[in-house]
Amino acid sequence: MENLALLIPLAPFIIGGFAIWTRHQRKMAELQVQATAEKAAQYASHSRELEERVRVLERIITDGGYNTALQIEALRDTREVEASEAAKETRQ
Repeated sequence: MENLALLIPLAPFIIGGFAIWTRHQRKMAELQVQATAEKAAQYASHSRELEERVRVLERIITDGGYNTALQIEALRDTREVEASEAAKETRQ
């Protein structure tokens, strides 16, 4: 009973602390959701890129009428040009 009487004057501070803690927890959950969404977008982009590369490889392997070595070299040249352009964009 005496302990309860001591807690009554502290109630506003306890409630205020709880409100601050709750707000902090909500903000942390929002940040976690945002980070998860960003990771999912990165994985989706990476997955699309890998699927594209697999399609190209499947086409090269299954198309018998084309010279495989020439196609591989053409793809290398394309990748080198793309890498060069990306490097130029990052420098600007």
